[in-house]
Amino acid sequence: MTVEAVTTLSRPGRNFRGTFKFGDATLRLAAGLTLLFLFAPILVIVAFSFNKPAGKFNYTWQGFTWENWANPFKYPALTDALKLSLNVAAVSTAIALVLGTLVAVALVRQRFRGRTAVDTFMVLPLTSPEVVMGASLLTLFLSMGWATGYVTVVLAHVAFEISFIAMTVRARIRGFDWTLEDAALDLGAGPTRTFFTVTLPLIVPGIVAAAMLSFALSLDDFIITYFVSGSTVTYPLYVNAATKAAVPPQINVLATAILLISLILLVAGTMYRRKRLDLT
Repeated sequence: MTVEAVTTLSRPGRNFRGTFKFGDATLRLAAGLTLLFLFAPILVIVAFSFNKPAGKFNYTWQGFTWENWANPFKYPALTDALKLSLNVAAVSTAIALVLGTLVAVALVRQRFRGRTAVDTFMVLPLTSPEVVMGASLLTLFLSMGWATGYVTVVLAHVAFEISFIAMTVRARIRGFDWTLEDAALDLGAGPTRTFFTVTLPLIVPGIVAAAMLSFALSLDDFIITYFVSGSTVTYPLYVNAATKAAVPPQINVLATAILLISLILLVAGTMYRRKRLDLT
């Protein structure tokens, strides 16, 4: 930069940010368009949950009505699919949470042969395409003579949830002060009691975050579930089939309800975290 340019930028009434007004406007526009792109589908789902039903497919606005919300469980098949998805998500998350947490603790706390290999394999489900994992799991189940259904869906979800949980909890454990464990052991507490009274309470925020992520991923999963579901119909599979046959407005109602519950949990978690920070 020349001396003249530096002098110009340093003159009274001029500042460095002022030379990038056009750039700032472009960034704001890009950010706004990105947010619109992300949230437009959600807004459409919420709006169409109040759309007056007309025929099999409800892709055009027919007018506002509360009728859909008055009877959200009008279609038993849709309700059963949602219940099954919630059940699968809860069971698979509970199993994966225990296994993933133990793996995370072992990877951070222990030194053993093959640790690097285990660490690498934990990352594979995060980076592998779901279609590859779904086909692999289907081949595994069929080679073992297992019929596809509820059990295979739960096991398949556990298979990919463990990695997400292990990585999330591991990030939390890495910042853990291990001298607290040593202090508990020095005071006479056994390893098991130390884990449940000292270690576990301090890593609970990471475990809760991992559980919420795992539950959401399971509830949302379509590709892997499609491979191993057999005759089992989860909520994503039902929605996919409905787009080809008939789309009841209750799909949008239940989707909006799930979004509202997620938003409430997010706000509650944020408020709780801020309250804890204020107390400390």
